[in-house]
Amino acid sequence: MSKGLFVTVEGGEGAGKTTVLDKIEVALKEKGYDVIRTREPGGIRIAEQIREVILDVAHTEMDSRTEALLYAAARRQHLVEKVIPALEEGKIVLCDRFLDSSLAYQGYARGIGFDDIRAINEFAICGSLPDLTLFFDVDPAIGLSRIKNDNEREINRLDQEKMQFHRQVRKGYYKVMDVYPDRIKLINANQEIEDVFFDAMKEINHFIDQKL
Repeated sequence: MSKGLFVTVEGGEGAGKTTVLDKIEVALKEKGYDVIRTREPGGIRIAEQIREVILDVAHTEMDSRTEALLYAAARRQHLVEKVIPALEEGKIVLCDRFLDSSLAYQGYARGIGFDDIRAINEFAICGSLPDLTLFFDVDPAIGLSRIKNDNEREINRLDQEKMQFHRQVRKGYYKVMDVYPDRIKLINANQEIEDVFFDAMKEINHFIDQKL
């Protein structure tokens, strides 16, 4: 690949994104690819500081539009400082969340609307969309149960939302898939982790083969 590949993984809370990304990173490196792993919000110093503000469980008074703007700000800095330089070097960038999270969480579940969220993010990313997005689709009840049973996972402000919010997030992701059907591939994340990993790698390998 002369140009890098930007792969993002999306999904609701407890979808298993981080665990599966660990496996994907190892598998791609074993194949000889130059891989960089990152996350949103975060990935770099400034964006990690914004992450702490957004996800702090004490910040219950945060306005939904403030939340959306903070995500977009973190995304911009992360993109220009880490993602774009890596792609220009021909690397595969694996990113835990990107634009689609804002559309599903703030645009749909928070009720701000897709148009407003797309507008502030278009300003932030200037057209830099992922090449491939894997949507780990998990039943919210299963996802939240996993979080409850995982003592090592950080508990953030979004985990404390009511079940109805998480159901709306899932509906939001389905709407995002309708907007970007060619880019986003659905992965059944209700399965065991090894099966989720198998399905995810199948999509990634197929996409890379098309690019070569």
